[in-house]
Amino acid sequence: MPKISNKGQQMPESPIRKLVPYSEAAKKKGHKVYHLNIGQPDIKTPDVAINAVKNANIEVLEYSHSAGFESYRNKLSQYYKAHGLPIDTQDIIITTGGSEALLFALGSTMDTNDEIIIPEPFYANYNGFSTASGVKVVPVMSSIEDGFALPPIEAFEKLITPKTKAILICNPGNPTGYLYSQEEILKLAEIVKKHDLFLIADEVYREFTYDGFKHFSVMNVEGLEQHAIMIDSVSKRYSMCGARIGCIVSKNKEVMATAMKFAQARLSPPTYAQIASEAALETPQSYFDEVITEYKDRRDTLVNELNKIPGVTVAVPKGAFYCIAKLPVKNADNFAQWLLESYDFNGETVMVAPAAGFYSTPGVGLDEVRIAYVLKKEDLIKSVQILKEALAVYNN
Repeated sequence: MPKISNKGQQMPESPIRKLVPYSEAAKKKGHKVYHLNIGQPDIKTPDVAINAVKNANIEVLEYSHSAGFESYRNKLSQYYKAHGLPIDTQDIIITTGGSEALLFALGSTMDTNDEIIIPEPFYANYNGFSTASGVKVVPVMSSIEDGFALPPIEAFEKLITPKTKAILICNPGNPTGYLYSQEEILKLAEIVKKHDLFLIADEVYREFTYDGFKHFSVMNVEGLEQHAIMIDSVSKRYSMCGARIGCIVSKNKEVMATAMKFAQARLSPPTYAQIASEAALETPQSYFDEVITEYKDRRDTLVNELNKIPGVTVAVPKGAFYCIAKLPVKNADNFAQWLLESYDFNGETVMVAPAAGFYSTPGVGLDEVRIAYVLKKEDLIKSVQILKEALAVYNN
């Protein structure tokens, strides 16, 4: 029997999706499952995007340009400039989700066995994408005790070797909700310029910031033009996860020329999804104002309810719509599976994402879970109530 590749064996499971079979089994038993495990917003997709697809008069569903519709890239450039980002049309390649943009970024900047430094915990797929690209992840630790703030600059510099090619951040962060300050971004900029590295910034949650905090993009740092690569997506901004449209953005012409080779190899991003995404740029500001208000209320509700549970620690997120919670359990993987397999509270249970899968350091985050506050407030309250009752049963 043929054997699969070593690279395939090394691909990590998704901490977000690996428990899906247990969730499906719970639902077949008639249990209601509150999904706190995945960043799938329940916010309505803008009508302008849906209607653009419904009203599209297409007789032949053709390929688009490998970089995406020029009309979309032009409008996207205008959108970024309106938000203070000096991004031109030629700085943008449309991708099949932010995931493909990350793969293009890694493929364009790194060779097999090169190293990338990532503050952990980090979005779990960074591990998978790096493995698929033959790149070694070198983690630098942040902790729940200090709200997952950027580790000291000295911690980064200790990890830089001749094989280091980039630093990767998510800002605001998935899974922590941490928002990097302008000062922190400028510190990272100095490191990558000093050591001639790339700074890859996953900024898909840019609009989701709270408490008066503002997002500061790597594209706003003067002198970083040849080092900065931005990753973006429509998935969260417009609640269009299924569209699978993102983009890679950089002023570095060599990076973009190389990324274009990858874009050509996969031919083109999906046509209907680009139509929806281009139309979504017409979404009024009132939509975002309402969404941000709603997510802030959900965040406050979730954090307040979690703080009522004995033994639970939670870092208050400043952006995105996730938080990491430390639970009074030894193994959150086992607890998360038990919640779906063996526990129900009046026919209901919750699904969380074990946080160990968001670390690459073995043995770290075993007692933590990531929670996405993408449910309405009454469901969040009910979910935390179930979690509280479940912890009491599980620990007795």
